[in-house]
Amino acid sequence: MALAAFAISALPALAQTTEPIRGVVKLRAKDGTETPVAGALVESYRTDLGKGAGNTTTTNKKGEFSFVGFQLGAAYALAISGTGLAPVVQPNIKAGQDNIEIIVSEGDGRKATEDEVRKFVASGAASKPADAKTQAKEDAEYQKKVAANAEANKKATDTNKIVNASFQEGDKLYKAKDYDAAIAKFDEGINADPEFEGSAPILLNYKAVALKDRGVATFNKSVALTDADAKAAGLEKTKADLLAASAALDKALDILKKAPAPADATAQKSFETTKKNILSNYVDLDRLIVKTHSDPNKGKEAGPIFEQYLAVETDPAAKVNAHLILGDMMQESGDSQAAIDAYNAVLQTAPENVDALAGMGLSLINQGYLTNDKSKFQDGVNYLQKFVSVAPDTHKFKSDAVALIEALKKEQNVTPQKVTPPRKKP
Repeated sequence: MALAAFAISALPALAQTTEPIRGVVKLRAKDGTETPVAGALVESYRTDLGKGAGNTTTTNKKGEFSFVGFQLGAAYALAISGTGLAPVVQPNIKAGQDNIEIIVSEGDGRKATEDEVRKFVASGAASKPADAKTQAKEDAEYQKKVAANAEANKKATDTNKIVNASFQEGDKLYKAKDYDAAIAKFDEGINADPEFEGSAPILLNYKAVALKDRGVATFNKSVALTDADAKAAGLEKTKADLLAASAALDKALDILKKAPAPADATAQKSFETTKKNILSNYVDLDRLIVKTHSDPNKGKEAGPIFEQYLAVETDPAAKVNAHLILGDMMQESGDSQAAIDAYNAVLQTAPENVDALAGMGLSLINQGYLTNDKSKFQDGVNYLQKFVSVAPDTHKFKSDAVALIEALKKEQNVTPQKVTPPRKKP
């Protein structure tokens, strides 16, 4: 299957240059007692800029307020107002502060204007720390945050370059069918940020497809060999590549499962596209693992992956194809009932699908032999006869189906009848 064509839409973002602030507003009564103020308006102003108000919020029932993020290195002031309160301006607010306490008093409920806020800050009337030692400690802690943020930014920038280069160069190598080099290049990007949901799952998906295609190429060469040892070695390489591809897709899905909820509609769509592409490739990979006999048990374990894929796939034709693949895998794995269920899912929407009719007929007949149940032979012959009636003469199973029907007429004394499809499971 060709490599799914989709671009990395969410490469590692630069480290956060903002940090939240949190605090509480309390009303001090004349007797000196303090109580939290609910519903107070908290306005922010960036005071190292000449004008413009920032975000606003209100205090909760406990008098608490918070802002998602203030810019590191910038200076802010908070203006507090509310019914029955005197306006208060709290300057010297910096990103990362999480224990701000603002004391207000009773007043006329007026709200300070931006001009009043800026004049207050410019007057130097700001409240200051109790002593120089406290100020020095706060400044040192703040500078540590700024330095750590700068280092994180540099690391993120370098990682971003590596991931982008890995994707671009790996894609070119893959298209040139240089699978060894492509896999190595995709690994570079994965290792640069192995748990980041914006890039690692996509690169793991590309790596899995390259491993799969390398395994298929090896398999096709191996089956044509006459030397038994060389053929066995080739089939082992095929198995290793296909199972490594399966492990890569498992890792990709695990990262997506643990990822935080997407921040917006665009990120959500990117997340869903990535997951769907991974699951689509996994469906085809499972088919190949069973078909090449790389892992006979893979078919029996494939159900959850198919369920996930069918839950996100919206194209009816793609759903039919997935059910057919699952039916063939179950039949190959010897689970006739699971195969019947998968083929039946196809026939519920496409009652004359020739591949599903053939698969259903063969699976039922196989059940008949396993259980010595003549009714299974009868049902199987019915489906095979329906298959013969609608399949083109060029279909690879048609002559075999005709021969099998004739044999079962003699062996089991069954005559083809009109097909009665099994009921769809609720």
